[in-house]
Amino acid sequence: MSQQSFSALGVPADLTAVLDHHGITSPTPIQAATLPDSLAGRDVLGRGRTGSGKTYAFLLPLVARLAGGPKAKAGKPRALVLAPTRELVRQIEESLRPLATEAGLSVQTVFGGVGQNPQVIGLRKGADVVLACPGRLEDLIAQRHADLSAIEITVLDEADHMADLGFLPAVKRLMSATPKDGQRLLFSATLDKGINVLVKQFLSAPVVHEADSAQSPVAEMEHHVLHLSAREQRIPVLADLAAAPGRTVVFTRTKHGAKGVARQLGRAGIPAVELHGDLSQNARVRNLEAFHSGRATTLVATDIAARGIHVDDVALVVHADPPAEHKAYLHRSGRTARAGASGTVVTLMLPDQVKDVRSLARAAGIKPTTTRVDGPSHPILVELAPGERSRPGPYVPVVTQPPRRPAGEGTGNRKSRPGSRARKRQRATGSR
Repeated sequence: MSQQSFSALGVPADLTAVLDHHGITSPTPIQAATLPDSLAGRDVLGRGRTGSGKTYAFLLPLVARLAGGPKAKAGKPRALVLAPTRELVRQIEESLRPLATEAGLSVQTVFGGVGQNPQVIGLRKGADVVLACPGRLEDLIAQRHADLSAIEITVLDEADHMADLGFLPAVKRLMSATPKDGQRLLFSATLDKGINVLVKQFLSAPVVHEADSAQSPVAEMEHHVLHLSAREQRIPVLADLAAAPGRTVVFTRTKHGAKGVARQLGRAGIPAVELHGDLSQNARVRNLEAFHSGRATTLVATDIAARGIHVDDVALVVHADPPAEHKAYLHRSGRTARAGASGTVVTLMLPDQVKDVRSLARAAGIKPTTTRVDGPSHPILVELAPGERSRPGPYVPVVTQPPRRPAGEGTGNRKSRPGSRARKRQRATGSR
């Protein structure tokens, strides 16, 4: 079925043309499985692993449904996509924009960490599609900037992650605010109790599609465990792996850990950037852009980046800290070997982590190759990350200089600004 064309699955010709333009010509298994039902207006529960193409599986029916319909009224969007992180919302927007432009639909993102005014203005203009994180959307609804009573189609992306992060109550409130007869599409990498609650309460006679087995790691993904004898070996081993050609994503358990590892890799000559919850939205965007563009070759992240962050050609994923549970392992590992490409996943294991890593591998349904490594000179490292090592130095953010003004213009020099004292007196007295 995955060999079918998008047209054969029912995708309108204008949207198929947009996909063709972006080099997307063959549906992935999850797209081939779900599109006929979702395009027909049915409620769909789709499970496919990270990197399986779930985003287009819900964007295509969403755009097809809204195309040619009435323009959204102020504050009343026609479609809602809920996702757990700002990064994922932005990436969904990136995929949606060309399709929405073709269909004449307006799009508004809604998430925290940035000022709400541009989001309020976008909603007031009448956004057809809102891509949102639950928290900020609830805030805007409470302030009466948004109303979900006109929603025709609701999508939950990474639904299992929403349940994990405690978004479930907010998601239930938001879905309750959408019309009962609207279409609902729920996509997730795993299906568990939290998801079942949402399915029973909000989906009407859903068609269930599972495009692969629940624990199936990507077929082209190699799993390795490097058994280190001491914690001090972590950075030298990480630096050697990251110095190989290609992009590397390194995962840590904590924000502090991500910050520290990125800094230490920088000292070792690796252009690395960090991604975690302590960063401002601008810093997150800047760091991800540096990684996307190749100016930084290594991304050091907490689990915030395990879901939905899509960067092409990530050759290597390294669990510098083994995750606490197998779902996180599978999601983290899904940053490589995307859309049929091959990839390598490496877990660094210290002596006191042996039992935990073995349990993790069993639960994740993988059989990794374990190698004892005594430092960065071990030949397995070149095997896992082949190629000539390069250490150009730490990543340095590009700082754009403001344009220089002619001498005497706005320099802050009092002599060049006659009347500045008079203006200060006016401000102090309130006269103008």
